[in-house]
Amino acid sequence: MKKNIIVIGAGISGLSTAYWLQKNDFKVTVLESASKPGGAMQTGYEAGFLIDYGPNSGLETTPLISQIAEEVGIKDKMVYANESSNKRYILKNDKLHALPMSPPSFLKTNLFSTKAKLRIMKEPFVPKSDDGYYQSIAEFVERRLGREFLDYAIDPFVSGVFAGDPNKLSVKSAFPKLYRLEEVYGGLIKGMIRGAKERKARNEESKQSAKMFSFIDGMQTFPSAIASKLNNIKYNSPVEKITKNKNGYIINTADGDELITDIVLTTIPAYVLSSLITEIDSQMAEHLNSVYYPPVSVLYAGFKKSQIGLPLDGFGYLIPSKERKNFLGAIWSSTIFPNRAENDHASFTIFIGGARTPGIFNTETDSLVESVMSEFKNIMEIDGDPVILKHKHWGKAIPQYNLGYIEHERYFEKFEKNYPGFFVSGNFRGGISVGDCIKNSEIVFNKIKNFVS
Repeated sequence: MKKNIIVIGAGISGLSTAYWLQKNDFKVTVLESASKPGGAMQTGYEAGFLIDYGPNSGLETTPLISQIAEEVGIKDKMVYANESSNKRYILKNDKLHALPMSPPSFLKTNLFSTKAKLRIMKEPFVPKSDDGYYQSIAEFVERRLGREFLDYAIDPFVSGVFAGDPNKLSVKSAFPKLYRLEEVYGGLIKGMIRGAKERKARNEESKQSAKMFSFIDGMQTFPSAIASKLNNIKYNSPVEKITKNKNGYIINTADGDELITDIVLTTIPAYVLSSLITEIDSQMAEHLNSVYYPPVSVLYAGFKKSQIGLPLDGFGYLIPSKERKNFLGAIWSSTIFPNRAENDHASFTIFIGGARTPGIFNTETDSLVESVMSEFKNIMEIDGDPVILKHKHWGKAIPQYNLGYIEHERYFEKFEKNYPGFFVSGNFRGGISVGDCIKNSEIVFNKIKNFVS
């Protein structure tokens, strides 16, 4: 007799795991509160511009991404970042500096002082920390690479990936591979050299060398294609409560359904799951509710190329905290992928807020947008108003793997042991990126398969 499996959430984590399960002859039902799949992967098209309001791209860190794309029939729609977008910029003193990507460019760059460059060269001789799990990425980087590298490389990088605060993010939980380089190899430079051999053996790419991908019609193509291959997805079916009895797990939905299942997999945000399982485990609910999701706003702006003074020869730029701007950075969307804007136009995605400046949204929205656009246009040497300007606010955007997150992770594992058949996944476990979610979907699938057998 087949086990009945219910997956809650039709974001990329839930859809990918459901896909592996169905492919291996499990009976799967997916419940989704929205009217369409994708979660934060939302793509729109307006006035000749393609707009990704959530993730703009992914890194092909695992062959599973191409495998799924091939099997669901969208491999031919997969596109990779243009070589012209390889360059990344950092804002310093109101000027953009290319982030050095090789030893010669590192020695020549004006982004770092001579003192900072000499400090980085001392990294192989810095001993391991005794702090273990309980150190922030800021503490870790300043100890190993120096303050200036923290301020003008890691601080903006953290805001670009997590919309996070480097003084609060746990190096062990948020950047486990970086942490492992020190723990296993004794240092970052030594670890990067020796760790490359391990990745090759696992058929994985590092995030530094992995190819950036999207789809010709935007990132929502991916979840939509996976969803189209699944036999049973119920949209507009928000779950109101999950309880347990001797027959299994009982899932009550807002439209009055009461579903009983042997196995439940949740892939919804931690704060949503928290409200559903209080009756099962109030302590688990507290852990979930303690995961911080900062607010982030996305501005999408399109201009005529003739309005833009700077050459669009890169991925975009990030802004260190020290520069004190009203936004985190901007992606040059139409430079990276095709079909984002018509030939004589260029499009940009601008990010505001995050854990660094959550209070910025106390400012009236129109005033905030106006100040951000003024700063953005000054940096980019843009003359005139945008031909399109769209705004999307995410009240709770990206889960922050902050200091002490290891305690949450340990309790998540304890919960799954205490409640066999209840599996918890999503981007608050195992990484926030698209690639992380795809890799974890296979891991979760194997956990469910082993549980059943």
